[in-house]
Amino acid sequence: MLEVVLAVIISYLLGSFPTGLLIGRLTKGIDIRNYGSGNIGATNVWRILGPGPALIALVGDLGKGAAAVLIGLHMGPPGTELLTAFAVILGHGWSIFLRFQGGKMIATSIGALALLSPKTVAIAIVIWLAVVGISRFVSLGSIAAILSVPVTFALLKLNIWYTVFGIVLAALAIYKHRSNIKRLLNGSENKFSLRK
Repeated sequence: MLEVVLAVIISYLLGSFPTGLLIGRLTKGIDIRNYGSGNIGATNVWRILGPGPALIALVGDLGKGAAAVLIGLHMGPPGTELLTAFAVILGHGWSIFLRFQGGKMIATSIGALALLSPKTVAIAIVIWLAVVGISRFVSLGSIAAILSVPVTFALLKLNIWYTVFGIVLAALAIYKHRSNIKRLLNGSENKFSLRK
């Protein structure tokens, strides 16, 4: 039990590490939260700093999610990986280092899902690419992708706790995207561009 608690705490702290914020400070000496959408994720890093820093932010956030699942797999009994995945995602969304503010959790979720269920994350990525390719709204693609997770878990007939995890994850992601949803509805959401 102590190992499980320790694994969850480590995963939360790992998720709390603000990759995009650190990149902004190291490359340009700026707080990325004061620019663009105000988010610390790779999309906003791309808009403000360009593709190179954005790629580093993306890899960092993906890596956090994957590392947390590995921690769960190695430090506790079966099922611990779901707890550590949830902890790292919560850490990214509500970072202790950012006064419990944080990112939209999508990249960190994808990193965790890649180890929990590769088929599920493959389907989510295809949906994300299709929606963003058609609409050019990253937020809409992210919402559609994360909504597919519990559905795919259920269709694959994985352990019921995976589906519960997916439902909670989707609900949290939608909550984190509430400002994006409002902008999508009123037509003011920014479209994705390959240019900085």
